[in-house]
Amino acid sequence: MIPAWSYSSIKTFEQCPKKYYHLKVAKDVKDEGSTATIYGTELHTAAENFIKEGTPIPARFAFLQPVLDSLVRIEGEKKCEIKLGVAKRGGKFTPCDFFAKDVWWRGIADLLIINEAKQQAYLVDYKTSKNAKYADTKQLDLLAGAVFTHFPKVMEIKSALLFVVSNEMVKKEHEHIMRSSYMNVMEPELIRLEAAMKNDVWNANSGPLCKFCPVTSCTHNRGK
Repeated sequence: MIPAWSYSSIKTFEQCPKKYYHLKVAKDVKDEGSTATIYGTELHTAAENFIKEGTPIPARFAFLQPVLDSLVRIEGEKKCEIKLGVAKRGGKFTPCDFFAKDVWWRGIADLLIINEAKQQAYLVDYKTSKNAKYADTKQLDLLAGAVFTHFPKVMEIKSALLFVVSNEMVKKEHEHIMRSSYMNVMEPELIRLEAAMKNDVWNANSGPLCKFCPVTSCTHNRGK
């Protein structure tokens, strides 16, 4: 049985099973992050503080102001960095606490706006990559499926990956009736992960990001 997973953990497994093993299974390596991840964390915090408290945007993130102003104007209850957990009980997807013992999937929505009167929601995930070239809406599918699970009155969701640096937005719309299919969107990847765990085979993949990998014991890590 695979441990509780997230979109990012599955992407780590796809990138390199060996890296996933050390970070998520053996847990003998910790990813301390990079300059890029620190920048992303600070940007997310600035956006959250502005939307929740009206805290002025730091000068270095001034380019966020127009888009955050437009998000604030959307009618509905705004939830920032909301943690969502989903369990599989009796074959059905069920809402659960983020740290529940039987949590199956975990995800964090950067911004969720709930308008129960209209049975609608808006879902936004901020991206700090240079452009939307490699945008993957499966992340939005998973988050939408979780929102439908936790907020059953919501019938439709307008979601978007917001690439703040390049000012691009990758949009998608989700319907309540499709909620289960959204939660199953990464089933092929989960099957491969389950096979790796069953057979205890964690082959390393070689690529240009190896030199940045925290698994310094790997022979492919050229940053040692």
